[in-house]
Amino acid sequence: MGQALWRLPPRQQQQLQEELEDHLADQGEARRREQGKEQHGFIDLEMLPPELGITILSYLNATDLCLAGCVWQDLGNDEYLWQGLCKSTWGHCSIYNRRLPAGFSYRRLYLQLDEGSLTFNANAQEGIGYFMSKGILVDHPTELAKFIFYTRRLNWKMLRIYLDERRDVLDELVTLHNFSNQFLPNALRDFFRHIHAPEERGEYLETLITKFSHRFCTCNPGLVRELGLSPDAVYVLCYSLILLSIDLTSPHVKNKMSKREFIRNTRRAAHNVSDDFVGHLYDNIYLIGHVAA
Repeated sequence: MGQALWRLPPRQQQQLQEELEDHLADQGEARRREQGKEQHGFIDLEMLPPELGITILSYLNATDLCLAGCVWQDLGNDEYLWQGLCKSTWGHCSIYNRRLPAGFSYRRLYLQLDEGSLTFNANAQEGIGYFMSKGILVDHPTELAKFIFYTRRLNWKMLRIYLDERRDVLDELVTLHNFSNQFLPNALRDFFRHIHAPEERGEYLETLITKFSHRFCTCNPGLVRELGLSPDAVYVLCYSLILLSIDLTSPHVKNKMSKREFIRNTRRAAHNVSDDFVGHLYDNIYLIGHVAA
């Protein structure tokens, strides 16, 4: 083989030599990968910072977490990890503020919270009833509002139905919002991210905008004095922003409202606000989009 190789032209000898070296390098890399798999397998969450481990596991539901416990052997016994998962997903529960009995399990609490959230997303009243039956929540408007405000797992359609029925909880939920130093359209978007607007105009939408207007003025007393705003004026501006959002974002509206038209129409209803302020409102919707999407 060696004699036959040296009989080849120099260029062909070099080409064969390079191919042989590449082949050996590929074999070595494959061997190292197999050894790495045998040595390491799955990433050990204990080697990661606790915050990163909780973030990774927060994307899993209860079933997936139980399956993950088969891979990460210590997962099912780490109460601090389950406590972090509970509080990062359901930020407020009445049970967090109680003295917990001996033998209390955050892993069991996580499974109950997950079950209750799934029940809520099918039937809101039954879901809240489940939380109360397990001692997770108490039937008080403030506690229920905080639970809703700090929870990521509740279906917005069921939440809208529940808040329409429990106006006392809705009142408490509104007071949890802080709109200080926020531009009006941005504050309205923040509001509708937590309390979704109904799909059609009606009494419930009017109630939401009324509550938002009073809360916005309470959070921004300086702005109210400077611009001469009132809850009634903010109410009018909110309706104008919603109508403008529909006009500018709907594909069915071909003749879009101009900035001049918006200023003229809004000033007819809200006399105290300046043209510049109303113009900035238009620019915000034009650049950022719908306030209640």
